[in-house]
Amino acid sequence: MKSCFLRLLLAGLVGSLLCSPAMADPLEDWSPKFDPKGAQYTYLLSNITHPSQKAAAIGYHIRDTVWERSGGRLYVDYRPLAQLGGERDVINKVKMGAVHGMVLSNVAAVNINPKFAFLSLPYLIENTEKLEKFRHDKELFDEFRGIALSQGLMTVDLTGYGSQGWATTQPVRTLEDAKNIKFRIAEAPVLRDIFKTWGLQYTVMPWPDVAHALQTGVINGLDQTAITCSITKKFEIAKHFTEVNYIQGMFIHYINKRWYDKLPADLQKILIEAIEEESAKTRLANQQQEDELIAAAKADGVQFYKLSAQEEQKLKDAAVPVYKAWETRIGKDYLEKLRKL
Repeated sequence: MKSCFLRLLLAGLVGSLLCSPAMADPLEDWSPKFDPKGAQYTYLLSNITHPSQKAAAIGYHIRDTVWERSGGRLYVDYRPLAQLGGERDVINKVKMGAVHGMVLSNVAAVNINPKFAFLSLPYLIENTEKLEKFRHDKELFDEFRGIALSQGLMTVDLTGYGSQGWATTQPVRTLEDAKNIKFRIAEAPVLRDIFKTWGLQYTVMPWPDVAHALQTGVINGLDQTAITCSITKKFEIAKHFTEVNYIQGMFIHYINKRWYDKLPADLQKILIEAIEEESAKTRLANQQQEDELIAAAKADGVQFYKLSAQEEQKLKDAAVPVYKAWETRIGKDYLEKLRKL
């Protein structure tokens, strides 16, 4: 009887854990309203972020649009929250075809081809107006779309997820203040060069490791957007945010070309059109989400700081060697056209 009682008790404990809010599926709200089992084709798509961020929710919008327009023939199996691995891992999986596509951050894109570094150069495309101007310049954007083709990747479109700044555990109002912070930066060589020229301490770290590092004091600052810091609850520890606004956080949509070429022509058209339409909608929605989340963070006690014009100029002047270092890898002519635009 004692053994039976223990088994029943254990079963009850397991059942209560599985049914508790803490164990609830964090993506349940985004479950499809249809049964994808009958699809002829499946497009496995990766992203590392939570879909509460509009730029990350795009995969679900693409999923629903493609399902409807294809009559259920093509299912976009979207996997956010790094379910398929960190960004560098997923790049290799998409190249091999184990994963069919990814919505990848601009800072990680340099690991595909160094020419993508222009997206992360300080004060080149640092706001939504400049991002839209680049997106709608046919010559420059067409060249952008062809950058990764030699590695078997189609570059389809891009969205924004806010202006990059510094979330820290202590106030940062000047470049000198920032030198007291150990920043986490993304796995991108261009960012390492930027932080070196600014004379700042940094550590390169995959995004899934950031929460623990911040909680344990391994780092006391993040180079990230306010949108991401708010949604992923980094503001619970890092109560200060410096609006450096030196680049736009962007997500770029890549597809494995071999997989894409095997799709029927009508499904190819449906998929590309859905990605382009949803990317445009998301870019428009991004600014509103950023404004709303910053206002909410301020109401919760997070302190926001803007750099003075003098401090911003220091960052611009210090970044000149980064432009020089990356000019050849990006392409001098392409970079000059971008700067002119």
